[in-house]
Amino acid sequence: MRIAKLFLSLLLIIQLGGCFVKTGGYDAATIEKGQKTVESYIRNNYEDIETVEFNNDHSNPMGGLMIRGKVNGKAGFVVHVDANDFTVRSIGEKEGFPDLKKECREKVCPY
Repeated sequence: MRIAKLFLSLLLIIQLGGCFVKTGGYDAATIEKGQKTVESYIRNNYEDIETVEFNNDHSNPMGGLMIRGKVNGKAGFVVHVDANDFTVRSIGEKEGFPDLKKECREKVCPY
């Protein structure tokens, strides 16, 4: 009887804990807003941006919103966007990514 109560209590705790874990799945509107934020950030902070393309991989093991894509058809990037206030938290630039604009090297330019 005691083991059954312990087991049920443990099961209840696990289920309640699962209710508060964010799965990282974002709806289309959130992803679209994140993409607009990223495009604005890149265009306002980097030189010679002709095109910004996005892919459909938004996975992040920690549950955050990750936006991936390419600029100018070749240089890849990964951007972590805060899904609450849609600010850019970090950006990973792959080889060939354009340089930062001179005025945006010391501080992030408005986007």
